[in-house]
Amino acid sequence: MRIKILTSAMDDLYAGRLFYEKQGVGVGVYFFDSLFSDIDSLVLYAGVHQKVFGYHRLLSKRFPYAVYYTFEGDLVSVWRVLDLRRNPDRNRQALSSRSR
Repeated sequence: MRIKILTSAMDDLYAGRLFYEKQGVGVGVYFFDSLFSDIDSLVLYAGVHQKVFGYHRLLSKRFPYAVYYTFEGDLVSVWRVLDLRRNPDRNRQALSSRSR
């Protein structure tokens, strides 16, 4: 199983890390590590998550974030990592602007 994290998802992760680092020293690093651990779990669990907005959605175990991904063959493509505290319409819009 291969996992590909797209630029849009990396940008989301970086923005979340900056936000949490402002909350307290080291929290941003913990956020980053936690989300990457969740993403790594897709090697075993890709495809079992509920589909939302046309993507599989993995809910983070430690933070109010969701990992939106597609699963085709042996490739998992992580499209976005979005904050679930935001307006769902904003997340839907962020997901609808994907380009392959």
